[in-house]
Amino acid sequence: MIKEQVKAYWEANVCETDTTKSPKYTKDYFEETEQYRYSVTPDVFQFAQFTRWHGKKVLEIGIGAGTDFIQWVRAGAEAYGIDLTEEAVEHTKKRLELYGLKAREVRVGDAENLPYANNTFDLVYSWGVLHHTPDTEKAIGEAIRVAKPGGRIKLMLYHRWSVLMLFKWLQVNFLKGKFPKSISWCLYHECESVGTKAFTFSELRQLLSQYPVQILEMKAQVNNYDLLWRYPLLFRALAYILVCLMGFNRAGFFMTIDLGKV
Repeated sequence: MIKEQVKAYWEANVCETDTTKSPKYTKDYFEETEQYRYSVTPDVFQFAQFTRWHGKKVLEIGIGAGTDFIQWVRAGAEAYGIDLTEEAVEHTKKRLELYGLKAREVRVGDAENLPYANNTFDLVYSWGVLHHTPDTEKAIGEAIRVAKPGGRIKLMLYHRWSVLMLFKWLQVNFLKGKFPKSISWCLYHECESVGTKAFTFSELRQLLSQYPVQILEMKAQVNNYDLLWRYPLLFRALAYILVCLMGFNRAGFFMTIDLGKV
């Protein structure tokens, strides 16, 4: 099953922990992971708005190394965290223990079958997770189901028509010699765990139209990844030109969707 392959991949590759060489579960290990995450994706803070959820019931789907999750706890939210992998749960529990913090719940679970009742949470949050599960539409429906009426659902999903994805497509087709392969094929086979997907604005609007939600904001804001910050100057210059042509809120790989449940 694809889900088992996805689980195995993320058990072995807990999100962004490959950016630190410090011993596992040490303070340096976690802080270096956190520093890297927010240096390349500082827009997480603008999107999540952690401190605004003090005293509110928050569910994070896909906690990874616990980098975002610990921000909810620090902000005083009633934080619940769920992840498909035992490694992510262990990372997050160790991280909370290291800093003397307590969450309401951290557990293994499936985004496609959330173990919570309808209308439970003030906020359901997931950054870069639901496009990895085989049935992303079901997972989005689950996130909406467990949010309270009047509550919010904040999701980040990969954006197909982005500068970064175009660059990935060129790499796979011409540098790896796999021409002709589509962007969707490249995502499925060459982007993190097998089965990864990305969406367009119109696809998500159509998908969300069947649910009791209002789209408060949907954008694909450009960040350092999209500007190819790790690549030589020529590539960075080309990326910048494409971003200017496409728009700084429409050319990014990370599409953020802020929903209000009706």
